[in-house]
Formats: sequence, C-alpha cells, structure tokens
Amino acid sequence: MTVRTIRNSLAMAAMLAAGALLPASATARDEGKPGPIAVYGNIQTFEIAPVLLAAKTFYPDAATVKMGGIPNLVGEPIIAGFGEEGVADVATHAETQALRYSVKHPNLRIILQVTEGHYRIVARKSAGIASVADLKGKRVASIPQTSSGYFFHKMLAQAGLSYDDIEVVRTPGPLSEMTKALAERRVDAVIIWEPESENSARALGNDLIEFSGDGVYAEQFNLNSTAENLADPVKRKQIVRFVRAVIDAAAALRKDPAAAQALVVERGGHSVEEVQTAWKHHAFNADYPADLLDIMTEEEQWLAERDKRPARSRAQLATLIDRSVYEEALALEPTT
Repeated sequence: MTVRTIRNSLAMAAMLAAGALLPASATARDEGKPGPIAVYGNIQTFEIAPVLLAAKTFYPDAATVKMGGIPNLVGEPIIAGFGEEGVADVATHAETQALRYSVKHPNLRIILQVTEGHYRIVARKSAGIASVADLKGKRVASIPQTSSGYFFHKMLAQAGLSYDDIEVVRTPGPLSEMTKALAERRVDAVIIWEPESENSARALGNDLIEFSGDGVYAEQFNLNSTAENLADPVKRKQIVRFVRAVIDAAAALRKDPAAAQALVVERGGHSVEEVQTAWKHHAFNADYPADLLDIMTEEEQWLAERDKRPARSRAQLATLIDRSVYEEALALEPTT
C-alpha cells in the first residue's frame, strides 16, 4: 500500500466518522427530520390555526394539511363535498366527533387539545327573545350532532328546555345560509361555529341579543390519531414532533396572531375582517385539559341517547385519551 493510499484511507475514515459521506438522513444535520406527516382537518375552521402554522413553520419536515378529519384516520367514507380522500397520520375534529366515530373505531386516540371554541347563541330580540327560555317554540338554525349542537343542548337544559321545545331548521348548502335565513327572518336564532356566528351577529345589528356559553361548555377541538399509528415507532416519532410543533405554533400565535390569521384567510377562504373580528372566540391552548374525560363522559350520555345506543362507561371512554404523546412532546426542545 502506497503512502498516498494510506493517506486517502485515513481521510476516508475520518470523513465517515464525521458523517460527511453518510446519506443525508443519517447526518447530524438531518437527525431532527422525522419524516413527512399527513394531516387532515377542517381547514374552514379558525380552530385549526395552530395546526396550519405548525405545518408551515414549526414542523422540521414536510407536513401537508388537507381538508378532512377523523374519517381519514379510520377508513370511513368522506362526506360528500366536505373532505379530500387520503389516509391521515393525525386528524383534527371536535371531541363530539371523536365520540361518535370511536363507537365503531375504538382504536381512535385523542392526543392533544388544539383549541377551545367558545360558542354563543345569536338571536333576534324582535322575535320576543330576552332569555334562553324565550327560545321555546322558536325556529333555530342548528346542527345537533356537532359540538355546537351539544353546546345548544347544554344551554337549553339550563333553561329547563330541550331540542323538543324548539323547531330545528336545517339550512341547505354552506353555513352562510344560516346567516341568510336569519337576515330574512326565516329563523329566530343561529348556533354555529365561527365565523358564521359572527356573521349572523353582524347581520342582526341592533336587533342582536347573544347568550354566552362561558362556564357552560367549550368545544374541545383536538388532534387525533389511532392506536396503530402510535404503536409504530416511525410514525410515533413523526406524531410526537408534530404535536411539539403545534404546541410551539400555538405559543407563537398567542403572542402575535398575524401569521396564523393569514393562513386561516388563505386556506379557509375567509376575509381578513371575518378572521380578525371572530378570532377572540377561541382559546389556542394546545395542551391537555384536566376535565376532558369529565366533558366526554357527560357528552357520551347525550350522544348515545340521540343515536339510540348504550352509553359507554367512563372507564371505556378513558381509553380514547392518550396523554403520552403530549408528555413526550413537552420533553422535546421547543421548535424555533
């Protein structure tokens, strides 16, 4: 072996030891890249803002956010006109839908609360409405099987009423039809998420009366996955890193919401005015509320009665909540 050969061999060994000639995925620079992740959620909601910002800025690899939700996790058919086909690694949805889908798919797991949605009843004073009790016999635009519908149930119950005491009006087409129906006096009240709740309030002007749900119920807009995804070491690493990214994105938007609001405008098709006006009706917590199981246990009773099925026990519902991903994410260094 010549001196040159020996020197070349030593140089090669040094470079290999430093990772200089290893594949990109094995270099120190790329050790933080967990791999691409597929995210599905309702991009027309404001609640998804931390997820959009996490995917764009904080996740250290490719993250795609497409229209969809829990159906993309569990192989359920996508509702016509709602979502895109595809398989999700994680998906957003309110806890109401996690409860509904997990009846057939007990492998669903709630891994993070992304946002609290703060609902309200938007009603017309000129319809003789001065209190929630005055909604009795009135025509109300609501979607009962959703989190906003559960909120309305809770508000009615506090007034000694139920859905049987009001006339539920299902408006066809986009949610903006609710506001149109209110403006045209075809309904007397609207219960829905933002920005349509704010649009309805603005349509009423001085005829508006609102009933806040503070202290009664707040929507739990969560990030969900499956037990199988979390048991896969590669997918779990991606999911943990994405949860960390969502936590960091939520912290960033609480300080300055401009970047997240711009993404909601772009992806959701909303106006800047809509987003800025209705933003205050959300709490972008990105954490794990201590009372989540309490909320779900009570909500399960109502959903089971509506769906005419046996209600699951608190212990059964507890299996749907997996805090371990959140705890692992908290142990990671913040994404900057």
